[in-house]
Amino acid sequence: MTVHIGANRGDVAETILLPGDPLRAQWIAQNFLTDAKQYNTVRNMFGFTGNYLGHRVSVQGTGMGVPSLSIYVHELFNDFDVQTAIRVGTCGGIGSSKLHDIIIAMAASTDSGINRRLTGGLDFAPIADFDLLANAVQVAKAKGLPYHVGGIATMDRFYDNSNAVDVLESLGVLGLEMETSGLYTIAAQFNRRALTICTVSDVIRTHEATTAQERETTFSSMIELALEAAFQ
Repeated sequence: MTVHIGANRGDVAETILLPGDPLRAQWIAQNFLTDAKQYNTVRNMFGFTGNYLGHRVSVQGTGMGVPSLSIYVHELFNDFDVQTAIRVGTCGGIGSSKLHDIIIAMAASTDSGINRRLTGGLDFAPIADFDLLANAVQVAKAKGLPYHVGGIATMDRFYDNSNAVDVLESLGVLGLEMETSGLYTIAAQFNRRALTICTVSDVIRTHEATTAQERETTFSSMIELALEAAFQ
């Protein structure tokens, strides 16, 4: 057990999905995994392990923002020997991204200072695992999903990012969220595989937003994409 994950070594699978919302982790376990067992209730940040088409897989809530995600990802890599981590979440779309589109994140820009603390002030560029990314693209094509591959931006603030949007759009960034830079950096630190797949839940320029029902349907496609990409 660790400070934040009340599981024994072996309770967590080598492959894990990482939604921010712990209730979404519960929903994934109930709807996509068979024989799912809950291994974590500490701080109500739920974690489950079950099976997907014969593959053992876990799902763990991480909370919002790089600091919260970093706690869980560090412990999952360091103490539970997780080898593959795929973040499944939502983002605000910019540039060519439209409502319901799926973004497969190649790299993550950020306004957070956490990477600089890790690297002694360097502007480290955290990137996805290529094989996972290639698998996700192949699956998305086969399923006919509306997807983009490119950069996203991990922002420390949920609100008031308007000053950054013009610059990020001009550089081809596709979406704004709050976790991926931390995930990719810690994966590099531990030499593990990581990928973020996000659904565009709102479009920042137009203020379009999905309904709760629409999010559930689109989220289902994203979860299936992540699980199939993990076990290609």
